[in-house]
Order: sequence, then C-alpha cells, then structure tokens
Amino acid sequence: MLEVLVRAPRSLEVRQGTMPEPGAGEVVVHVSRAGICGSDIHILHGSNPFAVYPRIIGHEFAGTVTALGRDVTGIAVGDSVVVDPVVSCGHCYPCRVGRSNVCANLEVMGVHRDGGFRAFVAVPAANAIPVPGDMPFGLAALAEPFSIAANVLDRTGCGPEDTVLIYGAGTVGVTVLQVAKLKGARCIVADIDEARLERALRFGADRVIHSVRDPVPAAVRGENDGLGPTLVIDGAGIPALLDEACRLASPAGRIGLLGFSDAPSNLSQQEVVRKELTIVGSRLNRRLLPRVVEWLADKRLDPQGMITQVFAAADARAAFDLIEKEPQRTLKVQLDFS
Repeated sequence: MLEVLVRAPRSLEVRQGTMPEPGAGEVVVHVSRAGICGSDIHILHGSNPFAVYPRIIGHEFAGTVTALGRDVTGIAVGDSVVVDPVVSCGHCYPCRVGRSNVCANLEVMGVHRDGGFRAFVAVPAANAIPVPGDMPFGLAALAEPFSIAANVLDRTGCGPEDTVLIYGAGTVGVTVLQVAKLKGARCIVADIDEARLERALRFGADRVIHSVRDPVPAAVRGENDGLGPTLVIDGAGIPALLDEACRLASPAGRIGLLGFSDAPSNLSQQEVVRKELTIVGSRLNRRLLPRVVEWLADKRLDPQGMITQVFAAADARAAFDLIEKEPQRTLKVQLDFS
C-alpha cells in the first residue's frame, strides 16, 4: 500500500505502508483521488505551525468504503465518500456553539494526525461524507477546498447584495469566486498574474484587476455607487492587505481573512469604527461538506478545468516539484491512488 510521508521538513517519501484496521466508529476508505493543497506544501517546507513530524499528509481525498468498524451505522462497504478532515471533540465551548472547526482539541487529518495520501485510510465514520456513486472521485475530492470557501462566505454573510473583492486568483480565490457567484454576488478578482486573471474570468469573475498595473484601491473606488466593495476576501494570505481592505471597503462592509501568517498587520482603527466594518477570521469548514457535495451533484458548482494535472501516487515527488517550480501551470494537482 503506497503512502506519502513528510518525515521532516524538506524530506518527502513515497513508501509502502501497512493496511489499517478500522477502530470502533471508524471506516476504512480506499482512496482514489487526493488533492495537493498549499498547506501540504507548507508542511513539506516546515512552515506550517501545527504540523508534527513525521506525517502522512493530505486532507482533500475521496474514495470507496472498504471496511466498517464496530458500531458504525448509516454507511456501507462500497459507498463512495469524500472525507471531512476536521476531527473535533464535540464537548468544548466552540463545539457546543456550532464552531467545531476551531475545537479546543482540534485534529486535522494530514496535519495533527495522519492524512489521506495513502491507498487506504481509517477515518471516523462521521467524517465520511457520502457522494453520488456516479460522481468522479476527482470532482468529489474538490469538495474540501470548496468547503473552505463556503465557510468564509457563510461567516461573512455573502449574498446577492454584495460586491465581493477577492485578493488572489489561486485555488482559494477561484473557489471563493465560484461559491460567491453561486450566492448571487458580483465578483472582482485582483492578482499580479495575467494568466490567473484570465482563468478567473473563465470561472465567472465579473471583473479582474492586475494589481501591479492598476492599484486596487483606485480601481474599485467606483464600485457600489462609489462606496467600494461590500465584502473583501483575502485569498492571498498577505497580512499587509488588511489595512488596504479596511480603507477600500464600503461602510457596513465585511472582511474575511483566510491566511495563517504570523506577521503583524497594521490597520486604522478609525476606519474600522467609522465604517463599522466586520473583520472575520475563517478556518477550515464547519461541517459544510454535505452542502458542497449537493452543489457539485446538481452542478450549481461546476469546476470544469480546476484539476490541471493528475499524477500517479508513486510520482508524488514530481507532482510537488511541478507545483513548487512551475506554479503558473497548476491550479489543483491531484494524486491517483486507485
């Protein structure tokens, strides 16, 4: 059984692992497709503050249930599933108020515990989300990155009245764009890369801004009857953008932050108070994969073209090399464990 392990920062191994046995309340999933995320790259580089080594990485994965542990109901061998990587305790304050994604005892597959870059993996049955049997596993594995977008847009209350400015046209920006369009918003995407901006237009952006040639604050000044964007999402993870977002956002606007940088951000308290802005952090997802699977199944989300490359799991090193050395060629790279 193949598995992909980061033994230590900068040390990626593809090796033979042992077949897992399901514990009580668990199922074993034969992974078919698994997506490589930016956070997997960060773990490989040693820049993820939460990772413990050695670690089998991977948190975007889908496949087929092959075994059931004791006391598992509601799921059967042969079912197609996508796995929610967020494992929470269910008892702490965040869990009690419906915020299990920031559980005090949070474990994320592929970060705090071993993840889905292996041919077979045991996961809590509650985290195995059924998908239609005719849904391709590559598409099903996209449910997790889309759940990140769904979470930040739920947290910020995105709707048809919004003009959304999205910083960054990578995977995060493109998934936020598609979910915001699903919710009826007007969407503007800013990036420094022309090819990424062209791709954002293909995925439904109403307008794109090349932020080197056309500084964003001036470019969006006329939006929303001159008030500016009502919702700003930092999909680029750049702390310096927070102050800019506060200055260009509309009164009563919201700002959603997805980055994990520990670098300080400067912002004007005056702007926040004067415009009564809401600044929201968003992490992972709050049990949103079933909703995203529905969107994918009925084609309200149709991310045709997001999967830019598929590598055999044995070639994982080559997949990571491509992302690191030629990022302009990639959007979502997946590994095939089938």
